[in-house]
Amino acid sequence: MSDVNIGEKIIEYRNQKQMTIKEVAQIAGVTPSMLSQIERGLSNPSINTLKMIAKALEVPLFNFFKENKNSEQLVVRKDKRIKLTFPENNNLMYEMLSPSSNGDIQLMSMDLTPSTQTSEELMDHIGEEVAVVLDGTVDLHLEKEIITLYKGDSVKILPHMRHKWVNSYEKTSKIIFAVTPPSF
Repeated sequence: MSDVNIGEKIIEYRNQKQMTIKEVAQIAGVTPSMLSQIERGLSNPSINTLKMIAKALEVPLFNFFKENKNSEQLVVRKDKRIKLTFPENNNLMYEMLSPSSNGDIQLMSMDLTPSTQTSEELMDHIGEEVAVVLDGTVDLHLEKEIITLYKGDSVKILPHMRHKWVNSYEKTSKIIFAVTPPSF
């Protein structure tokens, strides 16, 4: 995969929404100076900062990582998937299984190694999510409940339900999930 300029993508989406740096920064909870540095490639934002910017711009997070293409492909080859790992958590990896985030649904996979969680705090998003555990065992913290899911189990997470995934087991968990509308 060639290098993707996240700052240019943010500028592109900000201009499409006809928003100023100040407006996006205020909604995202960052300073206009920080957003300007990110847009100019002078600062590398954390994944949480990118999530907040994506939310402010009302675009899926993965849009920042997509290469520019003249035409959308309908097939995603196994070796061509967009993969995301994060500096603050190298034990968590996402793969985009959908050819794009454009459309009404997004299919993702997540590998969660032992003693790893998707976030410190419970998070929510605007869309519905349906997930299937393909391998391993994982605890889903859903609002105030903890639900243990085993290989083959599935779950539906309603819009705005606060949740996080936790693997406190000895084997890596692999989860495939679909989100509508795309929000990642």
